[in-house]
Order: sequence, then structure tokens, then C-alpha cells
Amino acid sequence: MTLYHFGNCLALVYAPYHMAYKFSGISEYATFSKCVYAGGLYIFTQLCKMLLLATFFPDSDNIQSGGEYDVFLEILKATVDLADLLGIYVALNSIPGKGHAKILTAAIGWASAEVLVSRSVLLWVGARGSEFDWRYVRSCAESNVSLLQHAASAALVWLCARSDLPRRLLPPAAALLLLVPYRALLEEALAGALALSAWGLLALRAAHALGVALAALAMYATLVQHSALS
Repeated sequence: MTLYHFGNCLALVYAPYHMAYKFSGISEYATFSKCVYAGGLYIFTQLCKMLLLATFFPDSDNIQSGGEYDVFLEILKATVDLADLLGIYVALNSIPGKGHAKILTAAIGWASAEVLVSRSVLLWVGARGSEFDWRYVRSCAESNVSLLQHAASAALVWLCARSDLPRRLLPPAAALLLLVPYRALLEEALAGALALSAWGLLALRAAHALGVALAALAMYATLVQHSALS
């Protein structure tokens, strides 16, 4: 039973990533090495972020343990996540091909590295336990939401970097892109205001990611149509 639960968790985490790579069409472009490169950029970016947080916010954990919650401090810490957008931008520029191939390759490589770093040890240590626990299933589902979030973020970075983006699309694309680092703060604040459970927070994150992804897809389709007519 333990092995069955562990296998189910692994499938729930990694199967969507494999299917996204296999059936999105980017596997035909021989982009596996570029996915690995994007994953390496993710690890490098996280190391840089850890260095920045340790340098400029060394006592933030001690402040939180004392029962005080500094909103301004949390906003400043979330601002460091702008480095993720820079890393995705570098990954996009290193990938040849059309727009959709760039976006999906960077997103899958970036998200795969994240799930390997953040979920693998948790599953190996926890999901192999003798008792079934829904928190591991929830953690696996969160990794699928992260894939959608990173795909939306990569699409927004690609759109804002385009010189032929229609001027009417630039403000909403830039606004959504600038909100990406503060996504977790906004979701947790709303979940706290609505007194949502852990599963409710997951549903909120999924709805938020889906909304941003649909908006990015609509802007991408508009750009493609505009480029075809011009």
C-alpha cells in the first residue's frame, strides 16, 4: 500500500510534465537540452535569490517568530522574485524557434527543475510513510498548478519583450507581469480574508493561474493575428 501511494504521487507530479513535453509538439524541435538549460537557470536563479535574501533580510525569520507580521517586509521579499522573470527572459532568448516553442520549452524546463528541487525529497521522505496523508496528494496537485503558472509567466515575459506587440496590449501584459512576484502574497491574503482551507487555497491558486494563462493566451493569439495581417 505504501509503494502504491508513493507511485500514485509520483505519477500525479511528473506525468503532466511528461505529457506537456510530449504532446505539445516541442519534442519535435529537439528541445530537451534547452529544457535542461532552463532548469539550470532556475537553480542558478534560486541560489542568487537566497543570497539576496540572506544579505538584505537576515533577521526576517526572527521577526516573524516573535509574532509580528510586517507587510512591507514581505512585499520587499517578494520583490526579489523579479529575478525569476529575468531568468525566464534569459531562457527564452536562448531557445530557437517560434513563440509557442520558446514559451513551452522555457516553462517546462523551469517548472520541472522547481518540482525536482522542491517536491522530490518531500515525496521520498513523506509519501513512502506507512500512513496515507492527503497533504502529499495536495502537494502533487500544487506542482501541476505551478506548471500552468510558469507557462503563463513565460508567455507574459515573451509578450512584453516583443517590439511588435500592439500598444493596447502592452499595459495589461505589463501589469500582469509585474504582479507575478506578488502572486503568492495576494493569494494568501485573499485566502486569509475568506478563511479558506488548504484545499481552498489550492483551488484559488488554480483559478488564478488559469485566469492569467487565458489572458496571456488571448494576447498571444492577438499578436499572432496582428503579425499575420501586417
